[in-house]
Amino acid sequence: MAFITLNQKKLKENYGKLDALFKSKQIDWAVVSKLLCGNKKYLEAVIELGVTQICDSRVTNLKAIKAINPNIETVFIKPPAKRSINGVVEFADISFNTELQTIRLLSAAAVRMGKIHKVVIMIELGELREGVMREHLVDFYSDIFKLPGIEVIGIGTNLTCMYGVLPNHDKLIQLCIYKQLIETKFDRKIPYVSGGASVTIPLIENGLLPAGVNHFRVGETLYLGTDVYNNTTFAEMHNDVFKLYAEVIEVNEKPMVPMGELGHNLSGEVLQFDQNNAQESTHRAIVDVGLLDIEADHFKPVDPDMQIVGSSSDMTVIDLGMNNKGVKTGDLIEFKMDYMGILRIMHSKYIDKKFEFEVKPYEA
Repeated sequence: MAFITLNQKKLKENYGKLDALFKSKQIDWAVVSKLLCGNKKYLEAVIELGVTQICDSRVTNLKAIKAINPNIETVFIKPPAKRSINGVVEFADISFNTELQTIRLLSAAAVRMGKIHKVVIMIELGELREGVMREHLVDFYSDIFKLPGIEVIGIGTNLTCMYGVLPNHDKLIQLCIYKQLIETKFDRKIPYVSGGASVTIPLIENGLLPAGVNHFRVGETLYLGTDVYNNTTFAEMHNDVFKLYAEVIEVNEKPMVPMGELGHNLSGEVLQFDQNNAQESTHRAIVDVGLLDIEADHFKPVDPDMQIVGSSSDMTVIDLGMNNKGVKTGDLIEFKMDYMGILRIMHSKYIDKKFEFEVKPYEA
């Protein structure tokens, strides 16, 4: 059976690097936990790092975090759906918002529950995902400040996640100016300028982060050591905190080119093959993970002599070449994954979740 592992030592080292960087610049930061899909044992591992604030985009995951440690400050990091308002107020101390009508519902729910719900208002800076348009900002804040049960604690923005718009000094300066404008206009203090995510970290190292940006939400760089801005890995950070292991369920020498008329496959593709290889053969291994769990573009074997050549719903085919390593049925093949690959695997109920030290040899 396929399974994913988390290396706690490497995770702790990645966390330490980030925590030292942010502390050196007096920046608060929160861990984004949505990659973990609410898995209790992995959430506990993250909380054990000393995390005080965790962000997620699912109410059920925030509920799981509060069950582990109610003192963790939880942040719901997408505009709440109306049908989830009560859960957001109950399990999220803070939520990111862009709609006045939604914040009114949060206000009513907070009053009913006898709570003060904190909000960060997200501003549109070019990514065209969530965010209040800048020309509406003053009127928006004017209405929010009147609502009972609501405390406005921040202004923020999201970049890169959908269209890849990169953060830069000018965009983040704009965010800081809007914060100053609101504070001056309404004589209110806005503590957070939440302008940072994994992609923004290189701006700190290059001295390009405006001093007013004082809050980051970080997921990918913590788990994969990724320099998202430059699509590389940060020096002295680990990109293999997570690993995927899949068991070999068949090994055979087979032709390199399918035999017969080709139609659409499971993914709706009609594939083309080099007929010059029609007489050639190669060793192929089938492993017990497929498109239901992860797409082939988002994982690859650690061994450079192995290559994914196809997937169906529950199986993936690996080209072993001459199979010089002697791969056999029952062996485990190790894979590296990118962020979306890990997210898909973590969301799959068919994939076991382990810590790396729990991996044991195959036993018949």
